[in-house]
Amino acid sequence: MHTIDIISDVSCPWCIIGYRSLLSALEQLNAKDSVKISWRPFELNPSMPEQGQDRAEHLQQKYGVTDQQAKVNRQNLVDRGLSVGYQFKFPENGRVYNTFNAHRLIHWAKEHNLQTELKLALFDLYFKQAGNPSRNDDLLSCIETVGLPKPQAKDILESDKFAEEVRADQQLSQQQGISSVPAFIFNNKYLVSGGQPKEVFINAIQELDKEEAA
Repeated sequence: MHTIDIISDVSCPWCIIGYRSLLSALEQLNAKDSVKISWRPFELNPSMPEQGQDRAEHLQQKYGVTDQQAKVNRQNLVDRGLSVGYQFKFPENGRVYNTFNAHRLIHWAKEHNLQTELKLALFDLYFKQAGNPSRNDDLLSCIETVGLPKPQAKDILESDKFAEEVRADQQLSQQQGISSVPAFIFNNKYLVSGGQPKEVFINAIQELDKEEAA
């Protein structure tokens, strides 16, 4: 059994693209049942206030991206998403949000073996439904979608439970030299960075199989 730790944020489009590429590789190799996937947190904008920020304004301030460049980038993401079977629906006046509470819930979902299901629901919330991953009602809607106990999730959101665990996971990633996402760590030894095509993941998994056989 191989382990794959995926470091990502729910508001990172390349993270869902990378995951879909990995999934395609696993399906082609008929290896879905021979890997264990865990999701680790990464905040693209840890200081973002709860109300968020206009996406265009944020991209201009953080990266110096013009409106025209942003439009081209979004179309590139849409095209790449479709190539891996994921349809982005970027609203014209999108916003960027804080995702810390979403990561607390993802950490908790691991106890129920529903971590991937919740992560994917949160990707859909942000990229398909123009939802707000810092708003409790939106988060609880995702909780219900995947069948997690809503009262427990509500208790988590109304407390600081799992905050320390999420920060510890983030610190671990920093210690491992991870400064951008997505990042895929295979068997706690090998790193694949970025939203790579499925062939990169196929090669990585085949190398792990050879190593294990040897």
